[in-house]
Amino acid sequence: MQTLSLSRRTLLAATLLIPLTGCGDKAAPSSGVSGGAAGLSSANLLADPASYRGPSTAHLQQSGVRPITDSPQPKLPRVMVDSQGTRVEVTDVSRILPLDLYGSLSRIVFDLGLGANVVGRDVSSEFAEVKDRPLVTQNGHQLNAEAILQLNPSVILTDSSLGPWDVVLQMRDAGIPVVVMDSHRSISSTPELIRQVANALGLPDEGEKLASRTAKEIEKKIAEIKSAIPQGSKPLRMMFFYARGGSGTYYIFGKGSGADDLIKALGGVDIASEIGWDGMKPMTDEAFLQAKPDLLLMMTGGLESCGGVEGLLDRLPAIALTPAGQNNRIVDMDDTDILSFGPNTAQVLDALAVAIYAPTPKAS
Repeated sequence: MQTLSLSRRTLLAATLLIPLTGCGDKAAPSSGVSGGAAGLSSANLLADPASYRGPSTAHLQQSGVRPITDSPQPKLPRVMVDSQGTRVEVTDVSRILPLDLYGSLSRIVFDLGLGANVVGRDVSSEFAEVKDRPLVTQNGHQLNAEAILQLNPSVILTDSSLGPWDVVLQMRDAGIPVVVMDSHRSISSTPELIRQVANALGLPDEGEKLASRTAKEIEKKIAEIKSAIPQGSKPLRMMFFYARGGSGTYYIFGKGSGADDLIKALGGVDIASEIGWDGMKPMTDEAFLQAKPDLLLMMTGGLESCGGVEGLLDRLPAIALTPAGQNNRIVDMDDTDILSFGPNTAQVLDALAVAIYAPTPKAS
């Protein structure tokens, strides 16, 4: 899959500058069933996923980090040319600051065994092992230069998904090695991103092991999902919908956004790509009426910002006219998990697949 153009990456960053965890609206329960009671392998699969009515929420069964080694021994110094063509020398990984829009980089550093060396986090890094680190982003995903400098990082890992870019340049001017990774995120690009991070931190062998483990887990999970879909049934027509009700921000994610890769792995048809929707663009009523999705994938915080499923359909009548809206077929997942594309990608796929193909009633 091609790397997103700079303009498209900039669009994504601008779109998601709004905090992922709150939008000023009163939160409402997002669904009536849960997708995380059991993994897909032991779940009670629907006989006909297309006929199911009702929303569901995907929950990770296993969310903790799984370091590939307990005693990493970085081989330093590392001299490399990063994704922007900048020559960078890394001599010290004792104080690592991984920052990106998705929280992917911090998760990779932890799974490489260097979690103890991480000194700060972005707002998308919400897994338990990193939550005690100080935030260096403000107003959602804006980098805070003062907060970064206070942490005295020995190396910064980032990409072009966060801004303002002047802050990154300021860190370089301050003498901090800054390694810029590829900002494209997809299931297929995840192993290579792991290798990029590992190489920057002097752990190429550990990176290869982690990339291999991740790729094998993803491959196995995709095969498992495929086998969970009843033979002869038509693939569900899915769409990834990004909403921030408090600001009236609504985007459809299409081809090249990473959401298309996610939907394909879940055995669905990315209907946004099918109607020619490239990247991430503000929604239109016409697009929804043309696409007629059977199912919407959403971030939990985004759905809650609209007042839950009922509030979403009241706000956006065009969605209510689609099969997804008519059947309340909306699957949500935690904002920091659903597009994280890191070492836990297989677990994310598993949780979403359960919510789609084997939803179970929530405990009362």
